[in-house]
Amino acid sequence: MDQTPLRPPPGRYEPVPDERRRRAGRAALWVLGALGVAGALWIGIGAARTPVTWSDIGFTIDGPDQVEVVFEVARIDPSVPVRCTVQALNQQYAQVGLVEVDVPPATATAVRLSTVVRTSEQAVTGIVDTCEVVDR
Repeated sequence: MDQTPLRPPPGRYEPVPDERRRRAGRAALWVLGALGVAGALWIGIGAARTPVTWSDIGFTIDGPDQVEVVFEVARIDPSVPVRCTVQALNQQYAQVGLVEVDVPPATATAVRLSTVVRTSEQAVTGIVDTCEVVDR
């Protein structure tokens, strides 16, 4: 007894497979894959080359009119000057104080800083908003 599965005649329910079309489909998938890998590398290299990063270390509320903020700034090239914007926020997350801190060139890639932010009303937190390289 023959165990071969029954198949419809070629071309009855779908087009007959074409070898050129298969090769073109495979080539398109390879191109899409290569573009995806290139895009991921481009994004990764761009993120790794961010010239300045910062992290909030802590804050101390010094009464209703100021907050002290401690933060760390890291640079790929420690010889470049950086300017950070530090802000104080109230309970509704509204900005109640702002100060710009200039971080001069240094020998270490990471430096820890402390600054006092004067406030217009009681703050509940102090954070670094942004840090960016200053054009010389």
